[in-house]
Amino acid sequence: VYNIGGGTELTNRELTHRLVAAVGADESMIEKVADRLGHDRRYSVDWSKIADELGYAPRVPFERGLAETVEWYTANRD
Repeated sequence: VYNIGGGTELTNRELTHRLVAAVGADESMIEKVADRLGHDRRYSVDWSKIADELGYAPRVPFERGLAETVEWYTANRD
């Protein structure tokens, strides 16, 4: 079993702000809700095993990947 990650650690809040900026929206769109029990504040995986055993390394930096994902969804709204 391999974890595949990109090496970018962000809190949920940081990711939300980056996504809102990437789509050109105003941060007033963010609706804060009460934390639920067991809420994850961030997600991170240790992908050193796949890097060591298979030579994996991310090919796309996070910011570029986010921008390309937003472009794709904008062009493919269906």
